[in-house]
Amino acid sequence: MPANSLRVVAHIKALPDKVDEVRQLLSGLIAPTRAEEGCVSYELLQNRAEPTDFTFVEEWTSDAALEQHFATEHLQHASARLDGLVAEEPDIRTYSVVG
Repeated sequence: MPANSLRVVAHIKALPDKVDEVRQLLSGLIAPTRAEEGCVSYELLQNRAEPTDFTFVEEWTSDAALEQHFATEHLQHASARLDGLVAEEPDIRTYSVVG
């Protein structure tokens, strides 16, 4: 793990009748994001007890790599398409590893 790496946890809450569309849209981000420079890991999780709850767990080599990710065409496109599919704004949090 690079010394200045960061972790990201991003929660997305789909509308109950839009779960399949949200899963497909978010799944489409995996391959292009994993190919980005600076992406160490990028996983999409779906809550078993609450299928409307999706979470990305990510690791990036630097803040700059994450900023470049936010500017990519695939993420911009997916973010624009989420309108009308989600119950609330995505909750995106960044973390530093403590131990």
